[in-house]
Amino acid sequence: MLELRPNCEWCDKDLPPQSEEALICSFECTFCQSCAESELDHRCPNCGGNLVQRPIRPAAKLEKFPASTVRVFKK
Repeated sequence: MLELRPNCEWCDKDLPPQSEEALICSFECTFCQSCAESELDHRCPNCGGNLVQRPIRPAAKLEKFPASTVRVFKK
């Protein structure tokens, strides 16, 4: 199950579970769309994988399977 990390690892922007701006790689490194486009060329700086839009977990499922609250900031 995806962690749904709460922020962009590059700029620390908040990315709530319902955000359509959140992009992830296959290791779930998480970045905002702005950083992915302007800074990262849609490649994860950690693993080199491509960044794709993170799925949105339905609100009813978030109650039982909450998003992560652990912030990762590596810039």
